[in-house]
Amino acid sequence: MSDTANFNIGGKGFDYPVMSGSIGPDVVDIRKLYAQTGAFTYDPGFTSTASCQSKLTYIDGDEGVLLHRGYPIGELAENSSFMEVAYLLLNGELPNKAELEGFNTTITRHTMVHEQLAAFFRGFRRDAHPMAIMCGVIGALSAFYHDSTDIHDPVQRTIASHRLIAKIPTIAAMAYKYSVGQPFLYPDNSLSYTGNFLRMTFGVPAEPYEVNPAVEKAMDRIFILHADHEQNASTSTVRLAGSSGANPFACIAAGIACLWGPAHGGANEAALNMLREIGTPERIPEFIARAKDKNDPFRLMGFGHRVYKNYDPRATVMQKTVREVFDALKVNDPLFETALRLEEIALNDDYFVEKKLFPNVDFYSGVILSAIGFPTEMFTVLFALARTVGWVAQWNEMITDPDQKIGRPRQLYTGPTQRSYVPVEQR
Repeated sequence: MSDTANFNIGGKGFDYPVMSGSIGPDVVDIRKLYAQTGAFTYDPGFTSTASCQSKLTYIDGDEGVLLHRGYPIGELAENSSFMEVAYLLLNGELPNKAELEGFNTTITRHTMVHEQLAAFFRGFRRDAHPMAIMCGVIGALSAFYHDSTDIHDPVQRTIASHRLIAKIPTIAAMAYKYSVGQPFLYPDNSLSYTGNFLRMTFGVPAEPYEVNPAVEKAMDRIFILHADHEQNASTSTVRLAGSSGANPFACIAAGIACLWGPAHGGANEAALNMLREIGTPERIPEFIARAKDKNDPFRLMGFGHRVYKNYDPRATVMQKTVREVFDALKVNDPLFETALRLEEIALNDDYFVEKKLFPNVDFYSGVILSAIGFPTEMFTVLFALARTVGWVAQWNEMITDPDQKIGRPRQLYTGPTQRSYVPVEQR
């Protein structure tokens, strides 16, 4: 490709430099386009616009590739831990043993939340959606931890990052406990990050809680698979909020609000509900036919992806994880058999192959989470818990980017042109 791109506007030619990353498509630098031509680009959804430079995550949707700092997601999910991936995203390199132990200790020491937050929870209705609670409580953290809101102080940024990663499992568990009327459990520093979350969610003060190693491993793997996913809607929201100089707690709350949308974080719940609607493998052909019918509003949830036009690399790991969880918990769930049969049929059906509607990570995650015991309204909360690591890493990268500016998308105005005000008596 040429090192410049030519735009011809109004009979005049303008050259713009072409920038190359370490991997992936080249991009045209159009920062001077409006100043030189008086024109903007039109890109609804910003699907053809690079809003930033980033060293965190790379996705090749056509090839089904997802890399964190260069490491394939499959290798990380199989061999790493969520805390190790968190360290990698925050610091750029995998930690050695001493660094990982130090990071684990730091996060563990930050898992408790301010005692007055318990009163904050009790201001919500008992039937409040856990994501509504998460938005409010995470946003309120800046009122409790105002000693780490100076975004220009690298020490405070680090403390805020560690606090968010450490406290969100505690807050997520509290949101669940509040919804079912059970008492909150304090963190247990002897447990792992994921084991501690499971205990705070499903344990009760009246008896000891033993973490199931297979479930702990599965949840840790689910967290890894959801840790970061490049410039998606919620990550872009965190960056946009952060570009104004907002404190990190407010930025993460904004990301949670965006993730709550059913087109983003609610997809695994939709996929599980679809499998429940299908019920048994015998009914799959009926629903396959409905999915192909243009006049039927039914859609196969958990298939296809905005970015991936190949098999979602996270789905391969998730399918294996489902088997491990079901074996460990002795679950005999027809939903899983339905999911496997549906996947097999769809992967061999010309209609789905031509449209590249492959199973994605949401296709299996809902089945796993349901088997572990999470109600569907908690699914997006778990997504937010895992993605907080990515949001925090993206926010830190944005703050230190010398090219960072306050976000200000442009528009193509199609409303009325200028007109004069008419008094109400004359209308």
